Amino acid sequence: MGVLADPLRLTIVNRLLTGSEEYDHTCGWFGFDRPKSSLTHHFKALREAGVIRQRQHGLERRSRVRTEDLDDRFPGLVALIANWQPADAEAV
Repeated sequence: MGVLADPLRLTIVNRLLTGSEEYDHTCGWFGFDRPKSSLTHHFKALREAGVIRQRQHGLERRSRVRTEDLDDRFPGLVALIANWQPADAEAV
């Protein structure tokens, strides 16, 4: 799954899996210091690859990981991402 080769995308999925108590989150929840257009690009790549599902909520798009779909297609991948730790937190 090449879309997860990007450290920022991997971080997004990891945070959705480990830091999310609610159903889904907006881009602002992550607190990345990146332009909105850059984040939009990364979320679009994850959505088009089938890693996340997004729904429109007012003016926001809210995201969540498609855990069941990923587990069916790539057994063990969700657990691997959930346990992943970035080598350098400043790089993200």
